[in-house]
Amino acid sequence: MIRLDDIHLTLKSRAGPVNILRGIDLAIDRGEAIGMVGPSGSGKSTLMSVMAGLEKPSRGRVEIDGQDVTHMSEDGLATFRRGRIGIVFQSFHLIPTMTALENVAVPLELMGDKDAFDKAARELKVVGLGARTEHYPGQLSGGEQQRVALARALAPQPGLILADEPTGNLDAATGADIIDLMFSLQAQRGTTLVLITHDAGLAARCDRQVRVRDGRIEASGAPILARAGAAG
Repeated sequence: MIRLDDIHLTLKSRAGPVNILRGIDLAIDRGEAIGMVGPSGSGKSTLMSVMAGLEKPSRGRVEIDGQDVTHMSEDGLATFRRGRIGIVFQSFHLIPTMTALENVAVPLELMGDKDAFDKAARELKVVGLGARTEHYPGQLSGGEQQRVALARALAPQPGLILADEPTGNLDAATGADIIDLMFSLQAQRGTTLVLITHDAGLAARCDRQVRVRDGRIEASGAPILARAGAAG
Protein backbone atom coordinates (compact mmCIF):
# COMPACT_ATOMS: atom_id res chain seq x y z
CA MET A 1 0.00 0.00 0.00
CA ILE A 2 2.84 2.42 0.83
CA ARG A 3 6.43 2.49 -0.37
CA LEU A 4 8.80 5.29 0.57
CA ASP A 5 12.26 5.31 -0.99
CA ASP A 6 15.02 7.57 0.39
CA ILE A 7 12.62 10.31 1.52
CA HIS A 8 14.25 13.59 2.52
CA LEU A 9 12.49 16.79 3.51
CA THR A 10 14.41 20.01 4.11
CA LEU A 11 12.70 23.27 5.03
CA LYS A 12 14.16 26.76 4.91
CA SER A 13 14.45 28.90 8.02
CA ARG A 14 16.17 32.15 8.98
CA ALA A 15 18.87 30.10 10.66
CA GLY A 16 19.40 28.02 7.53
CA PRO A 17 18.01 24.76 6.14
CA VAL A 18 16.31 22.38 8.60
CA ASN A 19 16.42 18.67 7.80
CA ILE A 20 13.09 17.20 8.92
CA LEU A 21 13.30 13.79 7.21
CA ARG A 22 16.68 12.23 6.48
CA GLY A 23 16.51 9.26 4.16
CA ILE A 24 13.33 7.34 5.07
CA ASP A 25 12.83 3.90 3.52
CA LEU A 26 9.58 2.18 4.45
CA ALA A 27 7.18 -0.40 2.99
CA ILE A 28 3.71 -1.01 4.44
CA ASP A 29 1.55 -3.91 3.26
CA ARG A 30 -2.14 -3.75 2.42
CA GLY A 31 -4.26 -4.41 5.47
CA GLU A 32 -1.38 -3.86 7.88
CA ALA A 33 -1.75 -1.77 11.04
CA ILE A 34 1.36 0.27 11.81
CA GLY A 35 2.04 2.03 15.10
CA MET A 36 4.38 4.96 14.44
CA VAL A 37 6.16 6.07 17.59
CA GLY A 38 8.97 8.42 18.55
CA PRO A 39 9.67 11.57 20.59
CA SER A 40 8.06 14.92 19.81
CA GLY A 41 9.80 16.59 16.89
CA SER A 42 11.12 13.31 15.50
CA GLY A 43 9.32 13.76 12.17
CA LYS A 44 6.36 11.38 12.64
CA SER A 45 3.62 13.81 11.66
CA THR A 46 5.67 15.14 8.75
CA LEU A 47 6.21 11.60 7.53
CA MET A 48 2.47 10.99 7.70
CA SER A 49 1.88 14.20 5.71
CA VAL A 50 4.21 12.84 3.02
CA MET A 51 2.20 9.60 2.94
CA ALA A 52 -1.00 11.62 2.56
CA GLY A 53 0.41 13.75 -0.24
CA LEU A 54 0.01 16.85 1.93
CA GLU A 55 3.76 17.48 1.99
CA LYS A 56 6.14 17.00 -0.94
CA PRO A 57 9.56 15.51 -0.16
CA SER A 58 12.69 17.38 -1.18
CA ARG A 59 14.09 14.13 -2.49
CA GLY A 60 12.97 10.50 -2.85
CA ARG A 61 10.03 8.55 -4.22
CA VAL A 62 6.53 8.10 -2.78
CA GLU A 63 4.29 5.29 -4.01
CA ILE A 64 0.75 4.93 -2.64
CA ASP A 65 -1.66 2.18 -3.65
CA GLY A 66 0.62 1.16 -6.52
CA GLN A 67 0.93 4.65 -7.98
CA ASP A 68 3.94 6.98 -7.96
CA VAL A 69 2.64 10.27 -6.53
CA THR A 70 6.01 11.97 -6.05
CA HIS A 71 5.62 14.56 -8.77
CA MET A 72 1.85 14.94 -8.88
CA SER A 73 0.45 18.49 -8.83
CA GLU A 74 -1.54 19.72 -5.82
CA ASP A 75 -4.78 19.27 -7.74
CA GLY A 76 -3.69 15.82 -8.88
CA LEU A 77 -2.89 14.79 -5.33
CA ALA A 78 -6.23 16.09 -4.05
CA THR A 79 -8.04 14.06 -6.68
CA PHE A 80 -5.88 11.00 -5.93
CA ARG A 81 -6.68 11.14 -2.20
CA ARG A 82 -10.44 11.06 -2.74
CA GLY A 83 -11.73 7.61 -1.95
CA ARG A 84 -8.22 6.23 -1.34
CA ILE A 85 -6.98 7.93 1.84
CA GLY A 86 -8.90 8.80 5.00
CA ILE A 87 -7.29 11.01 7.65
CA VAL A 88 -8.20 11.27 11.34
CA PHE A 89 -6.68 14.22 13.21
CA GLN A 90 -6.17 14.81 16.92
CA SER A 91 -8.30 17.99 16.79
CA PHE A 92 -11.18 16.42 14.80
CA HIS A 93 -11.23 19.18 12.11
CA LEU A 94 -14.99 19.04 11.67
CA ILE A 95 -16.76 21.91 9.89
CA PRO A 96 -18.59 23.71 12.74
CA THR A 97 -21.45 25.03 10.59
CA MET A 98 -22.33 21.56 9.30
CA THR A 99 -24.22 18.79 11.06
CA ALA A 100 -22.61 15.44 11.77
CA LEU A 101 -24.37 14.02 8.72
CA GLU A 102 -23.17 16.85 6.48
CA ASN A 103 -19.60 16.54 7.75
CA VAL A 104 -19.50 12.83 6.90
CA ALA A 105 -21.13 13.40 3.53
CA VAL A 106 -18.54 16.00 2.40
CA PRO A 107 -15.92 13.60 0.96
CA LEU A 108 -18.63 11.53 -0.70
CA GLU A 109 -20.13 14.62 -2.33
CA LEU A 110 -16.68 15.66 -3.57
CA MET A 111 -16.48 12.26 -5.26
CA GLY A 112 -19.82 12.90 -6.95
CA ASP A 113 -21.61 10.15 -5.01
CA LYS A 114 -25.37 10.56 -5.48
CA ASP A 115 -26.02 8.49 -2.33
CA ALA A 116 -23.69 10.61 -0.18
CA PHE A 117 -26.18 11.32 2.60
CA ASP A 118 -27.53 7.78 2.79
CA LYS A 119 -23.98 6.40 3.06
CA ALA A 120 -23.05 9.07 5.61
CA ALA A 121 -26.05 8.10 7.74
CA ARG A 122 -25.01 4.44 7.62
CA GLU A 123 -21.45 5.27 8.68
CA LEU A 124 -22.69 7.35 11.61
CA LYS A 125 -24.83 4.42 12.70
CA VAL A 126 -21.77 2.14 12.50
CA VAL A 127 -19.84 4.42 14.88
CA GLY A 128 -22.78 4.61 17.30
CA LEU A 129 -24.12 8.04 16.34
CA GLY A 130 -27.24 7.09 14.41
CA ALA A 131 -29.31 9.32 16.68
CA ARG A 132 -26.98 12.33 16.44
CA THR A 133 -26.95 12.96 12.69
CA GLU A 134 -28.51 16.44 12.92
CA HIS A 135 -26.29 17.69 15.74
CA TYR A 136 -23.54 20.22 15.10
CA PRO A 137 -19.96 19.65 16.35
CA GLY A 138 -20.49 22.18 19.16
CA GLN A 139 -23.37 20.03 20.45
CA LEU A 140 -21.24 16.89 20.59
CA SER A 141 -18.72 15.68 23.16
CA GLY A 142 -15.07 15.24 22.18
CA GLY A 143 -15.54 11.50 21.83
CA GLU A 144 -18.61 11.98 19.65
CA GLN A 145 -16.76 14.46 17.46
CA GLN A 146 -13.95 11.97 16.95
CA ARG A 147 -16.51 9.31 16.02
CA VAL A 148 -17.85 11.69 13.39
CA ALA A 149 -14.31 12.27 12.15
CA LEU A 150 -13.74 8.51 11.97
CA ALA A 151 -17.01 8.01 10.07
CA ARG A 152 -15.99 10.76 7.65
CA ALA A 153 -12.60 9.13 7.05
CA LEU A 154 -14.16 5.70 6.47
CA ALA A 155 -17.22 6.72 4.45
CA PRO A 156 -15.51 6.62 1.01
CA GLN A 157 -14.20 3.10 1.82
CA PRO A 158 -10.52 4.10 1.51
CA GLY A 159 -7.74 1.54 1.36
CA LEU A 160 -5.61 3.63 3.73
CA ILE A 161 -6.39 5.38 7.02
CA LEU A 162 -3.86 7.78 8.55
CA ALA A 163 -4.52 8.68 12.20
CA ASP A 164 -2.41 11.30 13.98
CA GLU A 165 -2.79 10.99 17.78
CA PRO A 166 -6.56 10.38 17.42
CA THR A 167 -7.04 10.13 21.20
CA GLY A 168 -4.82 13.09 22.13
CA ASN A 169 -7.74 15.36 23.06
CA LEU A 170 -9.82 12.69 24.78
CA ASP A 171 -9.94 11.27 28.29
CA ALA A 172 -8.56 7.76 28.79
CA ALA A 173 -11.89 5.92 28.77
CA THR A 174 -13.26 7.76 25.73
CA GLY A 175 -9.95 7.34 23.91
CA ALA A 176 -9.98 3.61 24.56
CA ASP A 177 -13.49 3.35 23.07
CA ILE A 178 -12.40 5.24 19.94
CA ILE A 179 -9.34 3.04 19.48
CA ASP A 180 -11.34 -0.16 19.95
CA LEU A 181 -13.77 1.07 17.30
CA MET A 182 -10.96 2.06 14.93
CA PHE A 183 -9.20 -1.30 15.16
CA SER A 184 -12.49 -3.19 14.83
CA LEU A 185 -13.47 -1.34 11.64
CA GLN A 186 -9.94 -1.59 10.25
CA ALA A 187 -9.98 -5.36 10.70
CA GLN A 188 -13.50 -5.76 9.28
CA ARG A 189 -12.70 -3.77 6.14
CA GLY A 190 -9.11 -4.85 5.60
CA THR A 191 -7.97 -1.24 5.61
CA THR A 192 -4.32 -0.30 5.98
CA LEU A 193 -3.84 1.80 9.13
CA VAL A 194 -0.95 4.08 10.05
CA LEU A 195 -1.37 5.31 13.61
CA ILE A 196 0.85 7.95 15.22
CA THR A 197 0.82 7.61 18.99
CA HIS A 198 2.84 8.33 22.12
CA ASP A 199 1.08 5.45 23.88
CA ALA A 200 3.35 2.37 23.91
CA GLY A 201 0.44 0.10 24.83
CA LEU A 202 -1.60 1.38 21.92
CA ALA A 203 1.30 0.97 19.48
CA ALA A 204 1.73 -2.61 20.71
CA ARG A 205 -1.78 -3.43 19.48
CA CYS A 206 -0.67 -2.79 15.90
CA ASP A 207 0.83 -5.47 13.66
CA ARG A 208 4.15 -3.65 13.65
CA GLN A 209 5.83 -0.64 15.22
CA VAL A 210 7.95 1.88 13.34
CA ARG A 211 10.19 4.03 15.55
CA VAL A 212 11.20 7.44 14.23
CA ARG A 213 13.96 9.58 15.71
CA ASP A 214 15.67 12.68 14.30
CA GLY A 215 14.00 12.24 10.93
CA ARG A 216 15.16 8.66 10.47
CA ILE A 217 13.60 5.27 11.08
CA GLU A 218 15.32 3.93 14.15
CA ALA A 219 13.62 0.53 14.12
CA SER A 220 11.00 -1.27 12.07
CA GLY A 221 9.88 -4.88 11.98
CA ALA A 222 9.45 -6.71 8.69
CA PRO A 223 6.12 -6.20 6.88
CA ILE A 224 3.50 -8.89 7.51
CA LEU A 225 3.74 -10.44 4.05
CA ALA A 226 7.52 -10.57 4.23
CA ARG A 227 7.35 -12.31 7.60
CA ALA A 228 4.76 -14.76 6.30
CA GLY A 229 6.92 -15.56 3.29
CA ALA A 230 9.95 -16.16 5.47
CA ALA A 231 7.94 -18.41 7.76
CA GLY A 232 6.68 -20.42 4.80
